[in-house]
Amino acid sequence: MSNYINILGLNISVVNKNEVLDKIEQYLKDGKRHFIVTPNPEFILTARRDEEFFYILNKADLAIPDGIGLKFAAWAMGRNIKRITGADLVKDILRIAQDKGLKIVILNWQGGLSSADDIKKVLTKKYPDLRFIVENVDRDAYIEMQNFVSLRQFQPKIIFVNFGAPWQEKFIYHKLPAMPFAKLAIGVGGSFDFITGKINRAPKFLRILGLEWLWRLLKQPWRWERIYNAVIVFPYEFFKWRFINKFFYRKNVVCLLYKKENDRYKILLVKRVCQQEHWQLPQGGTDNQGIKTAGIRELSEEINCDQFKPMAIYKNLWKYDFDDKLSKFGPKAQLVMGYRGQKQGLFLAQFLGQDKDIKINFWEHSDWKWVDSANLVNEVHLIRQEATKIFLDKFNQVINKI
Repeated sequence: MSNYINILGLNISVVNKNEVLDKIEQYLKDGKRHFIVTPNPEFILTARRDEEFFYILNKADLAIPDGIGLKFAAWAMGRNIKRITGADLVKDILRIAQDKGLKIVILNWQGGLSSADDIKKVLTKKYPDLRFIVENVDRDAYIEMQNFVSLRQFQPKIIFVNFGAPWQEKFIYHKLPAMPFAKLAIGVGGSFDFITGKINRAPKFLRILGLEWLWRLLKQPWRWERIYNAVIVFPYEFFKWRFINKFFYRKNVVCLLYKKENDRYKILLVKRVCQQEHWQLPQGGTDNQGIKTAGIRELSEEINCDQFKPMAIYKNLWKYDFDDKLSKFGPKAQLVMGYRGQKQGLFLAQFLGQDKDIKINFWEHSDWKWVDSANLVNEVHLIRQEATKIFLDKFNQVINKI
């Protein structure tokens, strides 16, 4: 049986508390850098809207379920997973660090409930032999920093980041490689607020019954929207993903971006990440938007540039299933998205910028190139060629009218 379970496209680790602690001790010895995430229902809902966050969560060494909603979702899939709260895990890691004499750093968002002084006081009292520093930082400014002087001087083995999701996970993913002294990093959200007593945990019987959310609502009514997402929206989205979407096709827009160069038309192709020589036209879900609106959004996101002019749109040009043939070239799309397949429309646009303006998203594509329109079909991956012929025909119709 697999050591993870996929819930709405995210791989959640199936581990118990002792296995987690064993893995952490291994991570601290093997000389590599590791990061841990603690997804809950709110994480997953955010990741479905934020593709970078989705990618990062699936790249973590451990994704420890912190939310009763994930446990219920796993039950619906015939698996049992152990919920391990971030607050409990932080205490365990602090104990390991103290016992082994390892240095830790806590990057504390100054917009949170607990100040650096609050955290220092309680850690000094509860972990008198712990070697640590706490930095109170402006989250947005710190994420942009390149040189972390105090961290380099202190040389911590473990870094806690409590910027909140998705900022803390993005910070760790992008900045940890620049900190060779650190062997483990983990985003901890508001876990230190429980340790400092700024937030009281729900009584144990409520936690056992999975009603911690009710305690939070009573104690922090201003969090009602987040609680609503976790308790109502997440189960609804899971139910659709697990039981309904498989009968339907996801609405998708393909973006054909072109430019004219020396009386020849060039079309942009992107190379899918982690998939050898899989070139295709940029594409993405419409998210219930019209083809034009979705096309503008998707193309802007994929090339990080808005220097293009919409020229034409076409609905329902191609439809395909997420079958085993497609799965050979990447993650099982049906598992990730839940749908039977995709129904594609076309957004056609003229590029008005410079090549230097194009900056593709690292989590989706590893490269990009312009290809001659006459050779477009031969340049895309074999499984994309039949659909690309249809898209190219529409492009030629538009060009011939210009």
